[in-house]
Amino acid sequence: MDGKPGLRERKKQRTHAAISDAAIALFLERGFNQVSVAEVAEAAEVSKRTLFAYFPTKEDLVVHRLADHETELAGVVRARPPGTTPLTAVREHFLAGLRERDPITGLNDHPQVLRLTRMIQDAPTLVARMDRFRAAAERALAQALRETADTPELTARLAAVQIVGVRWTLAQDNADHLARGESADSRSAGAVADAEQGFALLENGLRDLGSRH
Repeated sequence: MDGKPGLRERKKQRTHAAISDAAIALFLERGFNQVSVAEVAEAAEVSKRTLFAYFPTKEDLVVHRLADHETELAGVVRARPPGTTPLTAVREHFLAGLRERDPITGLNDHPQVLRLTRMIQDAPTLVARMDRFRAAAERALAQALRETADTPELTARLAAVQIVGVRWTLAQDNADHLARGESADSRSAGAVADAEQGFALLENGLRDLGSRH
């Protein structure tokens, strides 16, 4: 066997992509809350039943595009080279994402990416789903820390919340800069500097917060 998907699987992949593409096009054109599932199904030329077989909720039509990122940091930790700490691996991965303009870092000014980001922020149900996405990323990272770094459960959970939180905040700050009209190239140096500061705080155990005056 050559490992290639069969005819049935390829057909399912095409249907999945067609529904997703139709949904995103409509959402970006008219707004997430202004488009019904029935309209997405009609645009994709499938029944509502078929649509829900691929996407159980309307929000899934959007957030499925981020599904791979839910376990991304856990994967980075598991795949890190020998002698590399989990935090170093995550830091280098985030910096590489900035260089590559990975949308998950917030540093991508492609018009469709900017519109998609704004659409998510403007829809309360999508914001709620992103919170669930973040919590799932924390759980996955905590498990990876326990399994690969022999980290006690509480320590792993606390570390995961902080690491995911730093990445989340850095990405949101970058997205906010771009939403105000700054280009990705002009924001790049500031994004790198902020990332270095954020991960340095984690590396130093927040000692750099300073004492109370």
